[in-house]
Amino acid sequence: MSDVVSVRVKPGSKKGPLVETGPDGELTVYVRERAVDGKANAAVIRVLAEHFGVPRSLVELTGGASSRIKRFRIG
Repeated sequence: MSDVVSVRVKPGSKKGPLVETGPDGELTVYVRERAVDGKANAAVIRVLAEHFGVPRSLVELTGGASSRIKRFRIG
């Protein structure tokens, strides 16, 4: 079974790597990597895998590759 989560990404953040859950339940992921050549997306996958306790291979970007709001399939 897999879940799809919507994530707001903050690339190039000094706060990162960090996952915060907002009052509305939306996840915000802060990563230090800049949004260049997919580096931020790769970092978000790594952070989400750690956050959910799953291998990186089970975290898949399904939408929003070039947007700050992205959808990931977990599991």
